[in-house]
Amino acid sequence: MNPWLVFTIIVGFWMAWNIGANDVANSMGTAVGARAITPKQAAIIAGTMNFLGAYFFGKSVADTIRKGILNVNMIHDPMVIVYGSLAALLAASIWLIFATYNGLPVSTTHSIIGGIVGYGLVYAGTGIVDWWKLGQVVLSWILSPIFGAIVAFFVFKAIRGTILARDDPLRSARHWAPFWTGLAFVVIGTMFYIKVLHGSDLAKGVIFYGIPTGFVVFLLTYALIRVKFKPSDPYIGVESIFRKVQVVTSGYVALAHGSNDVANAVGPIAAAYAVLTVGLSGMKVPVPKWILALGGLGIAIGIFMYGYKVMETVGKKITELTNTRGFSIDFSAATVILVASWLGMPISTTHTVVGAVVGVGLARGVKAINTSILKDIVISWFVTVPVAALISAAIFKVLLLVG
Repeated sequence: MNPWLVFTIIVGFWMAWNIGANDVANSMGTAVGARAITPKQAAIIAGTMNFLGAYFFGKSVADTIRKGILNVNMIHDPMVIVYGSLAALLAASIWLIFATYNGLPVSTTHSIIGGIVGYGLVYAGTGIVDWWKLGQVVLSWILSPIFGAIVAFFVFKAIRGTILARDDPLRSARHWAPFWTGLAFVVIGTMFYIKVLHGSDLAKGVIFYGIPTGFVVFLLTYALIRVKFKPSDPYIGVESIFRKVQVVTSGYVALAHGSNDVANAVGPIAAAYAVLTVGLSGMKVPVPKWILALGGLGIAIGIFMYGYKVMETVGKKITELTNTRGFSIDFSAATVILVASWLGMPISTTHTVVGAVVGVGLARGVKAINTSILKDIVISWFVTVPVAALISAAIFKVLLLVG
């Protein structure tokens, strides 16, 4: 095997490790913060589901130039793709390990895009970058948290109004909990078709996946509440319902995360693999299952070893979470991501989840938000692409000299 490909695979594995260490907060941070599960249980569930998502549902074809950010017609030397892929992976990994060490949830997709922009600018100047595409990435910094916050604010307000704020929360929960859990799983069932199975027909996803899943969950929740829902404290009882649901929703997000974000690690590997085997003509290449498995394994190990840092920030440091609040966040984030995917809008899962956490906090008043940690998170979002680009540019120059 070509030594450059071996090196790219090793660095890609490190990138996958960093994805696990940072992005796991998207799926498990709220569940841990709401005490639905322990950090150790979160690592086991998220690690398993991410690996399964990456291996069985990871995209079989990866674009050699991630997200179409660069104009590939301007690249004439196959080794530029190899060096560039290495530079982008190293730059994204360096930035992610810094962010994770400081407990900052950042977008792994934005990190790898920044890396790609960096080497592209060094190689061919500003003309090689699709600035419209990059503008959409910047737009996602703004849209994702705003939409996440708005939807989560109103979802939690609705749950509190229909259950928690009633004179008899126990009785209200018997009527409304099955509705809310069923509705959440209509969204999750549809998202499974769109994000995990990579379907494109939203109506088919809703009719054949969303509604049947939601209806089954509605019936199950209704039956379980009737049989087992007899707590001494009605509020504890209500939270216990949503605690169980939240574990399932978080597990789903982890599955979808593995199936989609593994491409941030294996996409550049596929790019190097393509040009080293079939040359520049192979701008798309099937990703072997062992590479997807490697990416999934790297994500899982990253979760186990270092995922607790960002989990703690998302789940505990922004605002205090309960199970109903955590459920509202998961439900809202899934809804925003589904609608954005359908409309073709740029969206970041990380930013959406953090926005949803803020929205739930705002539903209880501005004082419920830790504005200091939120400021640090927002700053880290805005420097992700330029920092990754600068690091990548420097590494790419070194690789050109060495190569």
